[in-house]
Amino acid sequence: MTTQPAQTRPARDTGRPAPVTYWLSHAWLSTHVEPGVALDVSDGVITGVRTGVATPPPGATALHGLTLPGLANTHSHAFHRALRSTVQVGSGTFWTWRETMYQVASRLTPDSYYDLARAVYAEMALAGITAVGEFHYLHHAPGGTPYDNPNAMGEALIAAAAEAGIRITLLDTAYLSAGFGDGPTRYREPDRHQLRFSDTTAEAWAERASLLKGGDHALIGAAVHSVRAVPAGQLATVAAWAEERQAPLHVHLSEQTAENEACLAAHGRTPARLLADHGVLGPRTTGIHNTHLTPEDIALIGSTRTGTCMCPTTERDLADGTGPAVALQRAGSPLSLGSDSHAVIDLFEEARAMELNERLRTRARGHWTAAALLRAATADGHAALGRPEAGVIEPGAPADLATVALDSVRTAGPAPRLAAEAAVFAASAADVRHTVVAGRHLVRDGHHTLVEDVPAALASAIAALHR
Repeated sequence: MTTQPAQTRPARDTGRPAPVTYWLSHAWLSTHVEPGVALDVSDGVITGVRTGVATPPPGATALHGLTLPGLANTHSHAFHRALRSTVQVGSGTFWTWRETMYQVASRLTPDSYYDLARAVYAEMALAGITAVGEFHYLHHAPGGTPYDNPNAMGEALIAAAAEAGIRITLLDTAYLSAGFGDGPTRYREPDRHQLRFSDTTAEAWAERASLLKGGDHALIGAAVHSVRAVPAGQLATVAAWAEERQAPLHVHLSEQTAENEACLAAHGRTPARLLADHGVLGPRTTGIHNTHLTPEDIALIGSTRTGTCMCPTTERDLADGTGPAVALQRAGSPLSLGSDSHAVIDLFEEARAMELNERLRTRARGHWTAAALLRAATADGHAALGRPEAGVIEPGAPADLATVALDSVRTAGPAPRLAAEAAVFAASAADVRHTVVAGRHLVRDGHHTLVEDVPAALASAIAALHR
């Protein structure tokens, strides 16, 4: 065992604020833009939605712009934020990008990961994101030796989310091998970079992951990193862990054609079929990317109600390709969105990129309405993170909100009834004016109320990893 690094900061007290009323100049109510809406909030939950309220009631907090349900970032690797711009120098492939990623991963400690993640999650809050799915596989010290607290890294992420004020679903990830070997039962041992990721067996992974504790702002889920990183004979152990807890289960699926080809060579079946044969697919499972699929894969994913998380800004940044999102949704797979490697953190860009990528592929317009894209960025994303009650503005839902300015240079001009189209097809994260989480006014007029200087926090945390 290594010596435990400096103690990770305790999580912020997430006790609920006092009852409050928010007045929304315009609200997205799942199907339309409604002017003049008052929301009554108690114990972090919406208790009343009153329409036709032309002016703010006495004592209400006014949110001017288009207020949406808080956005859900379904897929994140927080430490990848340190790669922004660095990996834009020169050329290469996903596999060469991965080598740079490994170098950054090798430098992180629980303390430095806390500092970075706190800043990254604060950046998300500024972008209107109220919940994140953190696909977490950086578990151990360099060389693979567990910390004295075997979940020091995961707990750092949970604490960071609390300090940044957003919700987190920590998707603790099984990552056990470096890829397929010769034959269906042989896998390559983790290389020196991947030793930090591996618990050696799925049983050891499950034992460690079972020690993680959630809370009001944190849920614990599971992930299979990929079919190349978890031997087929151990997939069922991860699936059973999630099933016993009714927890979300995520998996990188068919992101690369090389992975598909290796899986076919080793097992005589596609990654989607391999996962299905070992009980991984299902309505609480979300496949990340789902890019290079056969028609049979699409039907299988849809028929099992397995979700699909598209990450267009990362998929295009890594030259991975464009996934069959339309076909997957038609087959029965709910769509959500993630910023993944954080080339940018902007769910509006992710939403419109999904539509615009499909337009380029088909040379036809209008595959999703603004309403459908907002649903992917909100309700279906929260459901994929284990919070099916979230992502709507209605009584009983969490009081998680994001307000987009309608008077910026990007959004000014359209009639208010077209505010959803303006948000999805023209706005950016920079247009988010307010973010509310559990009734707490977290971002006020573009200023984060818990992290005083988010750019400085990002710059400091990232610089520490590149020294």
